[in-house]
Amino acid sequence: MNAFTIKDLENLSGIKAHTIRIWEQRYNFLKPHRTTTNIRYYSNDELKTVLNIALLNKYGFKISHIDRMQPQEIREKILSLGDVRAIQERIINDLVQEMVDLEIEKFEKILTNYIAAKGIERTVIQIIFPFLEKIGILWQTGHVNPAQEHLVTNIIRQKLIVGIETTVSHIKLDKTFLLFLPEGEHHELGLLFMYYLIKSRGAKAIYLGANVPVKDVEHVINLKKPDIAFTHLTATAANFNFEKFLNNIEQRFVGINTVISGQLTQQYKKKVPASVQFKKSLQEVMDYLSSL
Repeated sequence: MNAFTIKDLENLSGIKAHTIRIWEQRYNFLKPHRTTTNIRYYSNDELKTVLNIALLNKYGFKISHIDRMQPQEIREKILSLGDVRAIQERIINDLVQEMVDLEIEKFEKILTNYIAAKGIERTVIQIIFPFLEKIGILWQTGHVNPAQEHLVTNIIRQKLIVGIETTVSHIKLDKTFLLFLPEGEHHELGLLFMYYLIKSRGAKAIYLGANVPVKDVEHVINLKKPDIAFTHLTATAANFNFEKFLNNIEQRFVGINTVISGQLTQQYKKKVPASVQFKKSLQEVMDYLSSL
């Protein structure tokens, strides 16, 4: 069993901690455990309950009404929600629940069904990225076991690779991208999605993968002469120096532009070299590709 803090529940459900405490006092659906020092903690079941109730409440059901429902009725009401955003949020919540229970086959089936219905690109934008944002909160606080993280990210990685292998573009973009992650960066999902986007738009990609020294990237640039270098920074090593990395790129990647996306770009406040562009959101990446 995972032990979730009230802050975890707040982050995952969007319901403020003080509201969760009020719910505990007024209704019967939440019964948190307490440590020996009287600090609340919540089980997998409590997490699922809050996710389900938050979703129903967001889309028009009163808490007092939900409190009188049996678990099966709650599930039926959730499945009956017809709003497109509600459906997407329900699927994301289902992924969170299957992850914490280590129901990997069910997790994969949810993704497989959505990909079959909507395609890999919409699945990533509408389901996978919001899901990763949610559980990223838990990775940072340590309430998700590393085994859970590896299992779900490997499934997502497999889906992206299949999408890359099977996509066929009916347009041609006369650009070649070199895709890499710097030393100490092993989180490939953002880079793999970029690979998919590039291929689906008819451009060429040279995919170097994760944990690549800048001097090795420079060697490939000198040999293959790509138009654009691209990297996505998710969770670099503790000793990663972003300013030094940017200066290294400026000195070594001569004659091409470098595009950097990911969380670290939102935090960097110093001057960025002229040959480097930051894309601070998925939408900025999509707009950039559309502009080429």
